[in-house]
Amino acid sequence: MITVLNHPLITHKLTQMRNVDTRTKNFRQNLDEIAGLMAYEITRDIKLDPVTIQTPVQECETFELNTDIVLVPILRAGLGMVDGILSLIPTAKVGHIGVYRDEETLMPHEYFAKFPENLDTAEVLILDPMLATGGSADAAIEMVKKRGAKSIKLVCLVAAPEGVELVKNNHPDVDIFLAAMDDHLNEKGYIVPGLGDAGDRIFGTK
Repeated sequence: MITVLNHPLITHKLTQMRNVDTRTKNFRQNLDEIAGLMAYEITRDIKLDPVTIQTPVQECETFELNTDIVLVPILRAGLGMVDGILSLIPTAKVGHIGVYRDEETLMPHEYFAKFPENLDTAEVLILDPMLATGGSADAAIEMVKKRGAKSIKLVCLVAAPEGVELVKNNHPDVDIFLAAMDDHLNEKGYIVPGLGDAGDRIFGTK
Protein backbone atom coordinates (compact mmCIF):
# COMPACT_ATOMS: atom_id res chain seq x y z
CA MET A 1 0.00 0.00 0.00
CA ILE A 2 1.24 3.49 -0.91
CA THR A 3 -0.21 6.39 1.06
CA VAL A 4 0.49 10.05 0.34
CA LEU A 5 -0.49 12.10 3.39
CA ASN A 6 -2.14 15.14 1.82
CA HIS A 7 -2.51 17.13 5.03
CA PRO A 8 -2.43 20.95 4.83
CA LEU A 9 0.10 21.28 7.66
CA ILE A 10 2.40 18.70 6.10
CA THR A 11 2.14 20.37 2.69
CA HIS A 12 2.86 23.82 4.14
CA LYS A 13 5.90 22.67 6.10
CA LEU A 14 7.21 20.68 3.13
CA THR A 15 6.95 23.83 1.00
CA GLN A 16 9.24 25.58 3.49
CA MET A 17 11.71 22.70 3.25
CA ARG A 18 11.73 22.78 -0.55
CA ASN A 19 12.56 26.48 -0.64
CA VAL A 20 16.25 26.98 -1.46
CA ASP A 21 16.33 30.00 0.88
CA THR A 22 15.30 27.99 3.97
CA ARG A 23 18.22 27.84 6.41
CA THR A 24 19.41 24.77 8.33
CA LYS A 25 17.56 25.55 11.57
CA ASN A 26 14.18 25.96 9.90
CA PHE A 27 14.75 23.03 7.55
CA ARG A 28 15.52 20.78 10.52
CA GLN A 29 12.57 22.07 12.54
CA ASN A 30 10.09 21.53 9.70
CA LEU A 31 11.39 18.00 9.14
CA ASP A 32 10.98 17.26 12.84
CA GLU A 33 7.40 18.54 12.81
CA ILE A 34 6.42 16.72 9.61
CA ALA A 35 7.76 13.44 11.02
CA GLY A 36 5.52 13.88 14.07
CA LEU A 37 2.49 14.67 11.92
CA MET A 38 3.17 11.63 9.73
CA ALA A 39 3.58 9.38 12.78
CA TYR A 40 0.10 10.35 13.95
CA GLU A 41 -1.38 9.04 10.68
CA ILE A 42 0.92 6.04 10.27
CA THR A 43 0.10 4.62 13.71
CA ARG A 44 -3.66 4.90 13.24
CA ASP A 45 -4.09 1.10 12.96
CA ILE A 46 -1.71 0.00 15.75
CA LYS A 47 -3.32 -2.54 18.05
CA LEU A 48 -4.53 -1.67 21.54
CA ASP A 49 -5.13 -3.89 24.55
CA PRO A 50 -8.01 -3.37 27.00
CA VAL A 51 -6.85 -2.26 30.43
CA THR A 52 -8.49 -1.28 33.70
CA ILE A 53 -7.14 1.81 35.44
CA GLN A 54 -8.12 3.94 38.40
CA THR A 55 -8.85 7.59 37.64
CA PRO A 56 -9.15 10.18 40.45
CA VAL A 57 -12.91 9.62 40.21
CA GLN A 58 -13.47 5.90 39.61
CA GLU A 59 -12.26 2.72 37.95
CA CYS A 60 -12.18 2.98 34.16
CA GLU A 61 -12.08 0.45 31.31
CA THR A 62 -9.87 1.81 28.53
CA PHE A 63 -7.07 0.84 26.12
CA GLU A 64 -3.29 1.11 25.77
CA LEU A 65 -0.68 0.24 23.14
CA ASN A 66 0.32 -3.41 23.06
CA THR A 67 2.85 -3.21 20.22
CA ASP A 68 6.53 -2.37 20.48
CA ILE A 69 7.58 0.27 17.97
CA VAL A 70 11.11 0.40 16.56
CA LEU A 71 12.34 3.38 14.55
CA VAL A 72 15.11 2.62 12.07
CA PRO A 73 16.55 5.76 10.48
CA ILE A 74 18.76 5.30 7.44
CA LEU A 75 21.90 7.31 8.24
CA ARG A 76 22.36 10.08 8.09
CA ALA A 77 19.31 11.98 6.83
CA GLY A 78 16.89 9.60 8.53
CA LEU A 79 18.14 10.85 11.90
CA GLY A 80 16.28 14.09 11.24
CA MET A 81 12.95 12.27 11.52
CA VAL A 82 13.57 10.46 14.82
CA ASP A 83 12.91 13.17 17.41
CA GLY A 84 9.59 14.22 15.88
CA ILE A 85 8.28 10.67 16.18
CA LEU A 86 9.79 10.09 19.63
CA SER A 87 7.96 13.16 20.89
CA LEU A 88 4.71 11.28 20.21
CA ILE A 89 5.96 7.76 20.99
CA PRO A 90 8.65 8.19 23.67
CA THR A 91 8.72 4.44 24.40
CA ALA A 92 9.84 3.59 20.86
CA LYS A 93 13.25 1.97 20.49
CA VAL A 94 15.71 3.15 17.85
CA GLY A 95 17.95 1.07 15.58
CA HIS A 96 20.31 2.46 12.94
CA ILE A 97 21.22 1.52 9.39
CA GLY A 98 24.19 2.99 7.53
CA VAL A 99 23.96 2.74 3.75
CA TYR A 100 25.95 4.86 1.32
CA ARG A 101 25.20 5.26 -2.37
CA ASP A 102 27.95 4.79 -4.94
CA GLU A 103 27.99 8.06 -6.86
CA GLU A 104 28.65 6.31 -10.17
CA THR A 105 26.51 3.16 -10.02
CA LEU A 106 23.96 4.64 -7.54
CA MET A 107 23.96 1.21 -5.83
CA PRO A 108 23.73 1.05 -2.00
CA HIS A 109 26.44 -0.39 0.25
CA GLU A 110 25.96 -1.22 3.94
CA TYR A 111 28.50 0.17 6.41
CA PHE A 112 26.63 0.02 9.75
CA ALA A 113 23.69 -1.81 11.31
CA LYS A 114 22.50 -2.02 14.91
CA PHE A 115 19.02 -2.96 16.11
CA PRO A 116 16.99 -3.71 19.24
CA GLU A 117 16.36 -7.40 19.91
CA ASN A 118 12.60 -7.43 19.34
CA LEU A 119 12.36 -6.77 15.59
CA ASP A 120 10.37 -9.96 15.06
CA THR A 121 7.45 -8.75 17.22
CA ALA A 122 7.72 -4.99 16.73
CA GLU A 123 6.17 -2.52 14.34
CA VAL A 124 9.26 -1.35 12.43
CA LEU A 125 9.31 2.11 10.87
CA ILE A 126 12.18 2.68 8.43
CA LEU A 127 12.85 6.41 8.14
CA ASP A 128 14.44 8.32 5.27
CA PRO A 129 13.38 11.78 4.05
CA MET A 130 14.12 10.89 0.41
CA LEU A 131 13.05 7.88 -1.65
CA ALA A 132 14.96 8.44 -4.88
CA THR A 133 16.21 5.36 -6.75
CA GLY A 134 14.89 3.17 -3.92
CA GLY A 135 18.21 1.37 -3.55
CA SER A 136 18.91 2.43 0.04
CA ALA A 137 15.35 1.74 1.18
CA ASP A 138 15.38 -1.65 -0.55
CA ALA A 139 18.65 -2.56 1.17
CA ALA A 140 17.39 -1.33 4.56
CA ILE A 141 14.21 -3.39 4.27
CA GLU A 142 16.26 -6.49 3.41
CA MET A 143 18.48 -5.87 6.43
CA VAL A 144 15.61 -5.72 8.93
CA LYS A 145 13.87 -8.69 7.31
CA LYS A 146 17.03 -10.78 7.71
CA ARG A 147 16.93 -9.94 11.41
CA GLY A 148 13.36 -11.15 11.78
CA ALA A 149 11.21 -8.06 11.17
CA LYS A 150 7.74 -8.97 9.88
CA SER A 151 5.69 -5.78 10.17
CA ILE A 152 7.51 -3.00 8.32
CA LYS A 153 6.53 0.47 7.17
CA LEU A 154 8.69 2.78 5.06
CA VAL A 155 8.29 6.45 5.97
CA CYS A 156 9.64 9.13 3.58
CA LEU A 157 8.95 12.79 2.95
CA VAL A 158 9.52 13.02 -0.78
CA ALA A 159 9.64 10.17 -3.32
CA ALA A 160 10.24 9.66 -7.01
CA PRO A 161 8.02 7.16 -8.87
CA GLU A 162 11.11 5.11 -9.77
CA GLY A 163 11.99 4.50 -6.13
CA VAL A 164 8.43 3.71 -5.13
CA GLU A 165 8.16 1.20 -7.96
CA LEU A 166 11.37 -0.58 -6.94
CA VAL A 167 10.33 -0.94 -3.30
CA LYS A 168 6.78 -1.92 -4.21
CA ASN A 169 7.99 -4.64 -6.59
CA ASN A 170 10.65 -6.04 -4.25
CA HIS A 171 8.65 -5.72 -1.02
CA PRO A 172 4.90 -5.83 -1.68
CA ASP A 173 4.38 -6.57 2.03
CA VAL A 174 5.81 -3.18 3.08
CA ASP A 175 3.48 -0.18 3.32
CA ILE A 176 4.96 3.10 2.04
CA PHE A 177 3.98 6.44 3.58
CA LEU A 178 4.92 9.71 1.86
CA ALA A 179 4.43 13.41 2.39
CA ALA A 180 4.67 13.96 -1.39
CA MET A 181 5.16 12.05 -4.64
CA ASP A 182 7.39 14.08 -6.96
CA ASP A 183 7.82 13.90 -10.72
CA HIS A 184 10.98 11.99 -11.63
CA LEU A 185 14.72 11.46 -11.08
CA ASN A 186 17.27 13.50 -12.98
CA GLU A 187 20.41 12.07 -14.60
CA LYS A 188 22.27 12.32 -11.26
CA GLY A 189 19.61 10.36 -9.38
CA TYR A 190 18.14 13.39 -7.58
CA ILE A 191 14.40 13.79 -7.08
CA VAL A 192 12.78 16.52 -9.21
CA PRO A 193 11.59 19.00 -8.01
CA GLY A 194 12.69 17.52 -4.67
CA LEU A 195 14.33 19.53 -1.90
CA GLY A 196 18.03 18.99 -2.58
CA ASP A 197 20.33 16.83 -0.47
CA ALA A 198 18.35 16.29 2.74
CA GLY A 199 21.39 15.24 4.77
CA ASP A 200 23.39 18.33 3.83
CA ARG A 201 20.44 20.62 4.50
CA ILE A 202 19.71 19.02 7.91
CA PHE A 203 23.28 19.15 9.14
CA GLY A 204 24.53 22.24 7.32
CA THR A 205 27.18 20.38 5.31
CA LYS A 206 28.13 20.34 1.64
